[in-house]
Order: sequence, then C-alpha cells, then structure tokens
Amino acid sequence: MDLGVIFSQADSGTDPDAIRQWARDAEDAGFDHLMAYDHILGATPERLGSGPVGSFPSAPYTAEHTFHEIMVLFGHLAAITERMYFVTSVLVLPQRPAALAAKQIATLHLLSGGRIRVAVGVGWNRAEYEGLGADFAHRVAVLDEQIDVMRALWTQPHVDFVGRFHHLEGVGINPRPRGLIPIYMGTGGSDAALFRVACKADGWMPLLLPGLDPVDFPTAAERLRQLCVRQGRDPETMPIHARVYLADGWQRQVDEALEVGVDSLSFGFPRLAFPKATHAEHLQAVLDVKSEIDALVG
Repeated sequence: MDLGVIFSQADSGTDPDAIRQWARDAEDAGFDHLMAYDHILGATPERLGSGPVGSFPSAPYTAEHTFHEIMVLFGHLAAITERMYFVTSVLVLPQRPAALAAKQIATLHLLSGGRIRVAVGVGWNRAEYEGLGADFAHRVAVLDEQIDVMRALWTQPHVDFVGRFHHLEGVGINPRPRGLIPIYMGTGGSDAALFRVACKADGWMPLLLPGLDPVDFPTAAERLRQLCVRQGRDPETMPIHARVYLADGWQRQVDEALEVGVDSLSFGFPRLAFPKATHAEHLQAVLDVKSEIDALVG
C-alpha cells in the first residue's frame, strides 16, 4: 500500500517558499504521494445558497478560500521533489476542455517522470460551471465522453472522434505519454455512480462523507466489485484510493480500509473541526502519527 498526505488547498496560503517546504517535508517524512483538490472559481455564499450543495449540507468552499490551479501547482512541486507523486482529488473534468486536460496531464506525466495520478469527477459547484461556460446539467455524460477522448489523444497520433459533446478530426497531441495514463473516478456510493466506475474507470476514489452518505464505504466497495464481475471485469483490476482524516477514531477508519482492501491511503487534517489551524499545523499533525500509520498498515 502507498501512503500520502492531503494538501489542503483552502489553507495553503500564498507563500511560495512555505508551499514548497510543505511538499519537501512530506516527501522527506516518507510519504509516497501528495493529494490536492481542484477548483478554478469560487463563489460568494449568496450565490451558492444555504444548501444542501451536492452531497454536502452546505458549500464547503467559497470565493474566500485559496485554491491554486492544480496542474500548475503539481508541475511546480514535481520540479522541487524527487520521488513523491501527485494525486488529483478530484479534477473537475467537465469544467475543462478534454483536449486541454489531456495535453496538460501528458506534459506533467512526461516532465515529472510519471509522477501523476489522475482522479476525475463531476464536482458540485453550479456557479463555477456557469462562470467557465461549462454544462452543469449534463456534466456526468460529458465526463464519460471526455475519458474516451483523453485516452484516444494519449494513444493515437491522429484522432477522429465524433460524440455527443466532442468532435475531433485529424488532430492529436505531441508529445504523447509513454503508455496509457490510468484514470480513476471519484464518486459517491450510488449504484449508478459505481456502475459508471466499473464500466469506465481504471480505479475508484470513494467520495463518501461518513454519517451523511446513505451508503458506507465497505458496502460501496463490495457493490463495486459485484458490478465489475457483472461487466465481465476482474475486480482485482479496480484499485481503490481512499482517504482518512485524523479525527477521533481515525485508526478505525484505517482498519476498515485494510479490511476493504484498498491500494492507497491519503491522510489529512480535519480542517472543518479546527478552522484556525495553519497549513503547517495540518502537516505536522500527520507527521506526528506517521509511525502509528506505518504500524497500522504494516
């Protein structure tokens, strides 16, 4: 199993030296990856409304929260680290042109020596979609088609693709990555979402809120494996990348993840419970329990 740390975009600030040091310290501590969230535009609380918003009881982020553009952030941090890889959680793909995302990911993959893991999702922020001129209502169908487009661009020198939302004729990206880049899908635990993962994704990133989602993690993971079998797919070809926040009883979450059989775990600080904690304190809290994490996962 590989272990990582969650880079809380909203608390990361704008000091470039501090951001670089954060990544170096995480790598020096032995973490295998750094995970970060994606938003391009924030919105005012009035624009977002009182909630619920997506699967959240209220909007978790507004225009007041810092969010560095994730591809630029990862490109920068890849240049000042050596071993650690970088995980999008999740890249809100339908807000972005598929060809541009494919080009950015391929470039980052090449220049970092393959140190990028891409997990994509549909997001929740209607105001962000509208501000970017993207289609919020059809974002699920757009995402599914985008995955096909990106895979074609990564593997074919010249692409001809006619779909519901994309039309490419005799175009390609250069350079292409050396081989296919796995695409994880970040979803909740509904049957519809898990079916799409089983049919389309190279891996699953569960986006489940304990106590709020009607389906718990072990139940969703088992259902996903059943759907893989139904689609004629070996469940062993569906790696799972989960996360744990260091709230009370976090060790039980680790035990649960091990019982489920996850392949990767990211650890983060429970920022909503401690809103005044600094970004440096977030990392220190994870570093303080690194030896316990190592013992738990063996």
